[in-house]
Amino acid sequence: MPEPIYDLRSFLSVLEAHGELVHITRQVSLKHELANVAATLERRQAAAPLFECIEGFPEQRIFSSAVATQKRSALALGCAPEQVNAVMAHALEPANGIPPRRVARAAWQDHVITGEAIDLYSLPIPHHALHDGGAFITGGVTVSNDPEDRARGNLGYNRFQVLGRRTLGMNINEWRDVGRFFSKKERLGEALPCAIAIGLDPALMIAAGVKYPDDELKIAGAIRGQPIEVARGLTVDIDIPAHAEWVIEGYIPANVRRGEGPLAEFHGYYGEVWQSPIFEVTAICRREGAIWQTIIPGWSEHIYIGNVLPREPMLFKAVKHIAPTVKAVHIPPHANGFMVVVQLEKTNPGQPRNAAMAVFGAHLNPRVCVVVDPDINIYDPADVTWALVNRVDWSQDIFIVPQAQNHQMDPACDARGVGAKLGVDATYKRERREYGERVSYPPVDLSRYLS
Repeated sequence: MPEPIYDLRSFLSVLEAHGELVHITRQVSLKHELANVAATLERRQAAAPLFECIEGFPEQRIFSSAVATQKRSALALGCAPEQVNAVMAHALEPANGIPPRRVARAAWQDHVITGEAIDLYSLPIPHHALHDGGAFITGGVTVSNDPEDRARGNLGYNRFQVLGRRTLGMNINEWRDVGRFFSKKERLGEALPCAIAIGLDPALMIAAGVKYPDDELKIAGAIRGQPIEVARGLTVDIDIPAHAEWVIEGYIPANVRRGEGPLAEFHGYYGEVWQSPIFEVTAICRREGAIWQTIIPGWSEHIYIGNVLPREPMLFKAVKHIAPTVKAVHIPPHANGFMVVVQLEKTNPGQPRNAAMAVFGAHLNPRVCVVVDPDINIYDPADVTWALVNRVDWSQDIFIVPQAQNHQMDPACDARGVGAKLGVDATYKRERREYGERVSYPPVDLSRYLS
């Protein structure tokens, strides 16, 4: 039976047991260096880093890259890598949601700072990429409530830039739930109370990346198979995950905007400076020995949480409707969420095109869809490239959908996201030319040979 995960620390124990945690004991700077190290590890699909010596913050530790790979996503979900989509599909069904349970006291209430003592500059907030506009909280989950339906909670992600000792710039997309909640309050000239929870059970991190018609705490409950424990905020009337490492409470005042940004974005470019709402801090709370958590913006974990885990089950369901023999669907994080690879056991020569069209119709983000056979490892970019080179006749096996709607931040499209989509049939066409069996070598345990 897998070790139970209920907070960040129990997850770190699971990572340690599976060789997926590396302790960085050399001193690193919060300005670029920490993010550079973490990004390099993510690029190499290496273990997740726990930084234990932060320049200027001798008592702080920072964790990154929690769900930046398929293996760590599986560990976070308590399943095998090939079961990730199925587990997520189950958790995303509203009927399977498990409501949270309120407890009297939270771990993050060990140390509380309020009033004039609040100082965001005392927190270990990284300055990630070279041209970011400053220090940003990227790994914090925003916790809020619908002001018209107090029973409706919400988890989500917003970037928070440090603008002063007690002030954060808060980028809010209008279509996100917290944006709708804030609009309701702002029309009344009132502030929206909310909180930022940092250092969490990865089930909560994953749930917060989902667009869901109910409280995302129920998704996390479905992942864990039991209610997520929450506790009431100390200065805000909100239920906050009880096992968070850090909690920053506060409110978003009505009719106040300040410039914030830029920040490295999921599409691989820097964003721009936005005139955004601000977040005024009313309390900083933390556990004893609290661990800060960050997400390297514009890199693998950013894509896994925002694109891969919430959308792969949806795309799989769409493809399966048109091609029942589909085996798996993957959104490669190195392609920023704009590419999808479908693994299909082809029963008809036209099936790959239908599968690609199903992907394009299911969500606007995918701009490229590559369909491959079951012998291709869709999680290995080299294997997918092999299929593209060896199984695609570019005059016959591609199709283009011109002037389609894509994501408005897709840098290859216009400002409204209009651009062409590309479907590629990278399956083996035996009817065209028979090559026989593909060369393969079974993996071996190298430790038996190299020790």
